[in-house]
Amino acid sequence: MTPSISSIFSIKNKTDFSSVALQIFKYQYNYCKPYKQYCDLLKVDVSAIDTIEKIPFLPITFFKQKEIISSDKVSEVIFTSSGTTGTVTSKHFVTDTAIYEESFKKGFSHFYGNVQDFTILALLPSYLEREGSSLVYMVDSLIKDSNTNDSGFYLNNLDALIEKLVTLESKGKKILLIGVSYALLDLIEKRKFQLKNTIVMETGGMKGRRKELIKPALHAILKEGFGITNIHSEYGMTELLSQAYSKEDGVFSCPPWMKILTRDTEDPLTLIKNKTGGINVIDLANIYSCSFIATQDLGNVKNDGNFTIMGRFDDSDIRGCNLMVL
Repeated sequence: MTPSISSIFSIKNKTDFSSVALQIFKYQYNYCKPYKQYCDLLKVDVSAIDTIEKIPFLPITFFKQKEIISSDKVSEVIFTSSGTTGTVTSKHFVTDTAIYEESFKKGFSHFYGNVQDFTILALLPSYLEREGSSLVYMVDSLIKDSNTNDSGFYLNNLDALIEKLVTLESKGKKILLIGVSYALLDLIEKRKFQLKNTIVMETGGMKGRRKELIKPALHAILKEGFGITNIHSEYGMTELLSQAYSKEDGVFSCPPWMKILTRDTEDPLTLIKNKTGGINVIDLANIYSCSFIATQDLGNVKNDGNFTIMGRFDDSDIRGCNLMVL
């Protein structure tokens, strides 16, 4: 039996989350062939999976090698990860973009309120320059939902962005400036700001355009350049349909249908608490792909469920969102 989409987005507490997660695990074991093969290789006793901690997490590299999709569905769109020339990129076969849209719209609303309260300025050149970016899909949809002609994308036209930002600030407009890290640095090198009404959200790292910075150093430069006290961050990736957000100090929070666990770096099948480990993501919105993914990020989950990203495993490809080492 397929769990209902409405049950995913109406989760209120840990009990709801566990119930829906266990239903989705059984569905994906039965219908997502690569996930079933992986569980079978681990000799998982499916009938014994009665808590989310016992659910196997699929290594994220499988998205580079297999079609991670339910056998009873067909893909509507394929999102692809960024990557350097010659590298194999991840592919996320999405069967229903309406679920993705519900996830990121409700996620944004959960953390920031009504999108129509914002003018959204997007500085995402490396994403706009390629096909298949799930981030561009999300931001484009939020721009449209903001319902103002002042919202929009900026590729390399920094002067036009500066003019728009200054004009909107002078009018007291509430602004969300979301940008890939290196482009935000380019922007403040052209012009220093003293922003009063703008949220600056970084995502995506340096993409090989600049030297990688530890995140506190990056945020310190951005805070000085924009004249603000906090830098926001978005944590998401091609293989997911949900995002976590940080409003300050690099501490991320998940929407109710998403959860972060950490695994032992020496034993990937063992979960740990209160110390740095590999990041495992449960993304229940990813119902027709795989909701249980072992990423190549390192992080620490706090007792309240919030988390920080500490970096990546040394042998990981440099790609995706928020890859700066702390």
